[in-house]
Amino acid sequence: MKDYIKQIIADVPDRWRARNLVREYCQARILQFLQEKQAFLSWVFHGGTALRFLYMLPRYSEDLDFAWKQPSARFSFSEIVAAVAQGFEAEAYKVKIRIKESKTVKSASFRFPGLFYELGLSPQATETLSINIELDSHPPAGGTTETSVIRRYVLLHLMHYDKPSFLSGKLHAILSRPYVKGRDLYDLFWYLSDRTWPGPNIEFLNNALEQTGWKGPEIKGSNWASVIDRRIEDVDWRDAIEDVRPFIERPSDLSLLTKENVLKLLRQRFG
Repeated sequence: MKDYIKQIIADVPDRWRARNLVREYCQARILQFLQEKQAFLSWVFHGGTALRFLYMLPRYSEDLDFAWKQPSARFSFSEIVAAVAQGFEAEAYKVKIRIKESKTVKSASFRFPGLFYELGLSPQATETLSINIELDSHPPAGGTTETSVIRRYVLLHLMHYDKPSFLSGKLHAILSRPYVKGRDLYDLFWYLSDRTWPGPNIEFLNNALEQTGWKGPEIKGSNWASVIDRRIEDVDWRDAIEDVRPFIERPSDLSLLTKENVLKLLRQRFG
């Protein structure tokens, strides 16, 4: 399958974009190997990479995030991760894994040493492509799931959150992080610019905030937009833009990512 990667990047003159496409292809293959182990019977795909794969978010994302829908079910996280690694090794990839398990979050790092060099995308033979996966074994209650069949290099049948729950996850990130990341602002701008995207799953959002020690007001359908409005009023937009710049598929989008535009959309749609 390495020949397929070479085909994907053959006509891409921009090395930065080619490297992102290689990462994305490897993400798709991780999802495929997880699917073969029937992970998506209980793993809920969410986060930035899920938005890109499912809804064509024009932002590259680094990692894969999942929530465990059936915490009572028995399974071995380490065995599933090992099976994914074996799938890559069977196709002559060099891959190293590092696994961390806790009561709440299980994580694994897939490292592909020398892959960029082999593909002519790095002068350093030791440079490593890393992709992390995280599985929240105690996700907030109230998230609504659905399934979709998509084609992203390979065919995938994924369980994921629905649109209101996706938006709630992003609002939770904006309200709970010590500082607002540029990628969160870009994603919020992208959500708001789609007038068909529904409002957030309020129950899911409140449960997530409670888990992370939220000290602010109870979020309701009538006030969530004003709470977000206040949160992003004081953001350092210059730092935020630099945070998200390396991941934007179309750099011209950044000229539109301003406080004025985000607040205008927020107030027009939900204010």
